[in-house]
Amino acid sequence: MAHRPLAEAPVISEADRVTTRPRLHRAWPVAFAAFVALVGAAGFRATPSVLIDPLHDEFGWSTATISSAVSINLLLYGLTAPFAAALMERLGMRRVVTGALVLVAAGSGLTVFMTASWQLLLCWGVLVGLGTGSMALAFVATVTARWFVRHRGLVSGILTAAGAAGQLVFLPVLAALAGHDGWRTASLVVAFAALAVVPITLIFLHDHPADVGTTAYGATEAEEKPQPARGTARRALTALRDAAKTRVFWLLAGGFAICGASTNGLVGTHFVPAAHEHGMPPTTAASLLALVGIFDVAGTIASGWFTDRVDPRRLLGGYYILRGISLLLLPHLFAPTTQPPMWAFIIFYGLDWVATVPPTVALCRERFGLTGPIVFGWVFASHQVGASIAAVGAGVIHDQLGSYDLAWYLAGGLCALAAVFSLAIPSVGARGKRRNMALTQRP
Repeated sequence: MAHRPLAEAPVISEADRVTTRPRLHRAWPVAFAAFVALVGAAGFRATPSVLIDPLHDEFGWSTATISSAVSINLLLYGLTAPFAAALMERLGMRRVVTGALVLVAAGSGLTVFMTASWQLLLCWGVLVGLGTGSMALAFVATVTARWFVRHRGLVSGILTAAGAAGQLVFLPVLAALAGHDGWRTASLVVAFAALAVVPITLIFLHDHPADVGTTAYGATEAEEKPQPARGTARRALTALRDAAKTRVFWLLAGGFAICGASTNGLVGTHFVPAAHEHGMPPTTAASLLALVGIFDVAGTIASGWFTDRVDPRRLLGGYYILRGISLLLLPHLFAPTTQPPMWAFIIFYGLDWVATVPPTVALCRERFGLTGPIVFGWVFASHQVGASIAAVGAGVIHDQLGSYDLAWYLAGGLCALAAVFSLAIPSVGARGKRRNMALTQRP
């Protein structure tokens, strides 16, 4: 009787075994690289706030003059963002972010040789402004739009919180360095830190999921959206032209301009010298500002989670009202030591610092479709225009009145106006969303 040969068991190679194991989605290393770059950008941008007093002591420059460099920095930080978002479509995120880090290193490192105020404007104002602007929050919108479908709001919150983490990491250290070793040492630390981030972006920051043979996290092949045409500065301007035809854009831009004025421009730039005027050591004031960063990490991540579940317009309205109240109270809280009311401000204001970003990104994506990241870049530009005006305006107020009090009160009142703008954004149904997306999806 003939025997049939036994069926051989299938042979599974080691390579097959490896490919069947669960693997970390490639979106997460990209998000990690973006987080590190954003941490650095925030720390580099925040550095001038701890250099105002040392530069004044050494060169005799007025607060308004030094604030002008910060103002240029903040303005370029915002105006660069939409063009950087378009450039990322043409050259890729990796090249743009790497070039930006080199610019920051150059701008910070060259300040050790300056002897005149115009050189401060060039280095900390222009070079660092252009570099950090290329890693601004439009970069967050680009990363999340390309790499995430699931948890997009949450990831937007985490990456936005990287800005707060940058303050947390850099400000106390730089304040201590500026106080003990001089401001030049602090500037060189920033330059070397910027260069240290370059290898991380080169290794982990991939431009599109298709470049590494995958799809966005949480997407299927059917759900993948086609990438917009590779863009240039013309694409950025076209996106602005089309978005500017809508009421939503101006309401978002107006509210975000006030957001910038009440955070980066005023508190981020002038909190440390204002606290020092009331007898608080600069290192203590910088540490308090860093604590704002700690609570902002929690607040912004929570805001991203809420954005996935709550009407973003209502979130924005609530955030601005709470921020305005805290700023109106701040002038009464300064003291030589940190009293409980100041701790309450730090916690309360910190939770709200940039919690506005995830709902604003969501509204840009919802109303402007594939050009949402670039449109958000222009909305963010308005944020930095507001920050720039507040940075130099508060310096002028201080020089004229000898106090920052009026600046805090003006910012608190403007936050109420930003809440009105946010709640005035009209709701749209599915048909309206399709119309808005069609308007801005032109290549």
